[in-house]
Amino acid sequence: MRIGIDLGGTKIEGLALGDDGRELDRRRIPAPRGNYEDTIRAVVDVVADLERRVGQTGTVGIGIPGAISPATGNIKNANSTWLNGRPLDRDLANALDRPVRLANDANCFALSEATDGAAAGAPIVFGVIVGTGTGGGLVISGRVVTGANAIAGEWGHNPLPAPRDDERPGPPCYCGRSGCIETFLSGPALARDYVAHGGDDVSALDVSRRADTGDARAMACLERYEHRFARAIASVINIVDPDVIVVGGGLSNIRRLYARVPALWTDHVFSDRVDTKLVPAKYGDASGVRGAAWLWERGTPLAVQ
Repeated sequence: MRIGIDLGGTKIEGLALGDDGRELDRRRIPAPRGNYEDTIRAVVDVVADLERRVGQTGTVGIGIPGAISPATGNIKNANSTWLNGRPLDRDLANALDRPVRLANDANCFALSEATDGAAAGAPIVFGVIVGTGTGGGLVISGRVVTGANAIAGEWGHNPLPAPRDDERPGPPCYCGRSGCIETFLSGPALARDYVAHGGDDVSALDVSRRADTGDARAMACLERYEHRFARAIASVINIVDPDVIVVGGGLSNIRRLYARVPALWTDHVFSDRVDTKLVPAKYGDASGVRGAAWLWERGTPLAVQ
């Protein structure tokens, strides 16, 4: 049995998978925000509860909203800031009395979809999460690629490629820069763009729904979004050349993206044709926790022994 934990900022979700990938049980609890020791205890409790209910012990993989720094061995870049600077993998291994494997939650998403999801069997898979933020993960030959700095896939904090005059210098980003891809492609960014062009303050998915009904302002907003998405993902294709790009997060539910973005990215990809597929995630919100469980199937260099 493999247990996956999705350690989010507001909830902790646990999933038990059988060897065949079949879901055996699932558990979700509120995350103890702001308290590192309570977070450790909560993860231990979720694992124990899953094992008690299934009647088996399992390996444990954990998806986190950050990464393990190769320089310090501690967590960095986590928006759950109470994890930063802490040896989370070692503390969890000690608390659970077994090895654990940790990976960035976007990497877990990509691994899930590359293992038995929408990109199953594809040699190179890039996973994109567009929701509250903009994340990414890279899987090659079934293995998560973390990189020398543990930031592989972090396309959201590159500048928007080929910015137009009205896109410079770009909105400020929480990372301290301006004009990051995330400031144009996240859900809040799409909603802000709608307001900036005369719309009222609604969610990104509401903008999409209005576009579907023929609302001219919403349609123009989505067209800007699609052009930006195409330019941003074309830069990934030019570097990584993935076979499949899988999209998750709230904005993955905008169905028109899967036809419109590939039609637009050809102008920005350095090739005579583009065979890369853009597809929605098979497992949706469950992909992150499934990928955490699959860390023990496909492997990752971040194992604590």
